[in-house]
Amino acid sequence: MESKTGITAKTTPGESSQFDVLEDGRVIFSKQSEGRFPEHDEIFSVLA
Repeated sequence: MESKTGITAKTTPGESSQFDVLEDGRVIFSKQSEGRFPEHDEIFSVLA
């Protein structure tokens, strides 16, 4: 992530089966809402 975008990623434990991607506190992807994990390019395009 950092080498592609310059953004440092961090993980935070959540509830079981939870996987959210946030930028500055804003949810940009939610596994619970989408029913799947995100593709790498999908996240990079939102952050670019």
